[in-house]
Amino acid sequence: MSTLETGAGNVNPEAVGTSSRTYRNTNRPWRSKESGGFNKPTLAGLIVRYILLVAMFFVSVGPFLWQLSTSFKGPKDPIYQFPPSLLPSDFTLHNYVEVANTVPILGYAWHSLIVAVTLAIANVVFSTIAGYALGCLQFKGKKIALGILFSTLLLPGEVTLMSQFLTIKSLGLADSLAGVVLPGLIGAVNVLLMMAACRSIPPALLDAAVIDGANTWQIITRVVWPNVRGMASVVAIFAFIGGWDDFLWPLLVLSDPDKYTLTVGMQYLNSNFGSNPRVIAAGTMIALVPIIIFFAAFLGMFTFIGAWNDFMWPLIVLTNPDKLTLQVALSQLKTAHGSDYGMLMASALIAVVPLIIVFIIGAKQFIAGIAEGAVKS
Repeated sequence: MSTLETGAGNVNPEAVGTSSRTYRNTNRPWRSKESGGFNKPTLAGLIVRYILLVAMFFVSVGPFLWQLSTSFKGPKDPIYQFPPSLLPSDFTLHNYVEVANTVPILGYAWHSLIVAVTLAIANVVFSTIAGYALGCLQFKGKKIALGILFSTLLLPGEVTLMSQFLTIKSLGLADSLAGVVLPGLIGAVNVLLMMAACRSIPPALLDAAVIDGANTWQIITRVVWPNVRGMASVVAIFAFIGGWDDFLWPLLVLSDPDKYTLTVGMQYLNSNFGSNPRVIAAGTMIALVPIIIFFAAFLGMFTFIGAWNDFMWPLIVLTNPDKLTLQVALSQLKTAHGSDYGMLMASALIAVVPLIIVFIIGAKQFIAGIAEGAVKS
């Protein structure tokens, strides 16, 4: 028999074996060389992928970890040994103190923050307006505008650097933060991102707004913006990081040391402490702190909510009443006060207040970003 028989008939063992093997193969993260389904790699290919991922991790994260470790090392700790030692044996914060005494960190950081926040807000506003025009409207010269926009992406920034500087100088904005900000108020890549987001808006929704008598500004604020907030958060992040990390353009525009941004001001560490890489590493870590905080604020929100709401694990681990978490302690109110629902509701509200604060601060943009890729009917 070559097929499986149903009911009271006999079952072919070879067919069962083949069926079982096929079923097991579909559950594996790899495929055999003889089987189909090229969306899955072979076992050797899967191993190579993980090796490459580990290698990329060390290549991208390794220098950061080495620099972080170097910033905490004292004079007795070797720096250039192989293999490198990431745990300093002579731990010290003197390198950071030396940076703070040499460079006005707070002033430079404030200038960088002004530039980064201004660029983030301006790029969100202008890119949204331009993205709506290029993605949703039909007008003469639209293809020409798109062609010019795409052509700017082909030119490296250094090609137009001198012409931009001469323009800023002729406007009287040289040696000012306004001159640093002006060329980056809108980016071509950000416009393309917002244009793609605007194209995902159902045309019927825009037509309905026009029929209801909405003007252009009302369409942008009440129809377009709620649908592109997720992409706008991406644009804001890119613009903020680009403005904070920029070095060459502020170096060219600014000449007064009192107006330097943090990245430009840190170059003095290389001249004053060129023979002490520990201090230079500390200065680099200080410049990275706002970027780390920026991302940690987004990623840490989910961790905070999960840890705050956790009930089962603290209930198992903690036995001392003085060490109970809020969730576990509130579970005992019903026993201590019977059916006093007013107290129970008040305690529940107390437990929820921190989550509401976190939600108001950041969850709105996260929800918009998650829903950005949803299929719209």
